Amino acid sequence: MKCALIDLDGTLLGMNQNEFVEHYFKGLLSKFSEIDSALFISSLKKGIEAMYANNGIQSNEEKFWKVFCDCIGFEKEYFDKKFEDFYLNDFLKYQQYTYIKKESKILIDVLKEKGYQIVCATNPLFPKIATYTRIKWAGLKIEDFIEITTFENYHYCKPNPLYFKEIIEKNNLDVSNTIMIGNDLFEDTGANSLGIKVYIVNDDLLGDNKEKNYEFIGSMNSLINEIKKHF
Repeated sequence: MKCALIDLDGTLLGMNQNEFVEHYFKGLLSKFSEIDSALFISSLKKGIEAMYANNGIQSNEEKFWKVFCDCIGFEKEYFDKKFEDFYLNDFLKYQQYTYIKKESKILIDVLKEKGYQIVCATNPLFPKIATYTRIKWAGLKIEDFIEITTFENYHYCKPNPLYFKEIIEKNNLDVSNTIMIGNDLFEDTGANSLGIKVYIVNDDLLGDNKEKNYEFIGSMNSLINEIKKHF
């Protein structure tokens, strides 16, 4: 089986990531206005840092809630209904900080024509509902992917090679027939250490990389042409 792992934010879904995250944090903060804002934000950031540092014993979801709740001093049940309401309703407002890249649908179609199955390899920091919502914002279908990585079902984060290894093992993939497509020179190139060839889309380029451990860097259109010619 040939497989393409493809990042979501900034790759398939156009966005200014800093602007999106800023408004996302502000929205969450306003949902819990009864909690000291500095405490809430610091607890949220520590929960996210814990997911990045996750050692695989717990899912990212379990790791986040353990650290977040320990820091903020409330039980998880205190937050459940408001978090659910936030992602069902408030989160939808942040679509305005994203945009559809028409090339994304073309990329998906070209890869499928070439016999690739596709994994949405977005960093699993978000719950399933938020990730599925962002896929739809990109003008794509959930059914386009054989796997979508979310914080409920993954135990590591990019750039940890174990994140990519978890995808490979869950889906019985062969690294020699797998590629990684993303826009982050630091996070997405973590796949290279497993022997997965990395293709960088620079339309919304993020990160720094002095090693240049990727096969290609260029626009989404350039990548599509590369795939048509050489894959």
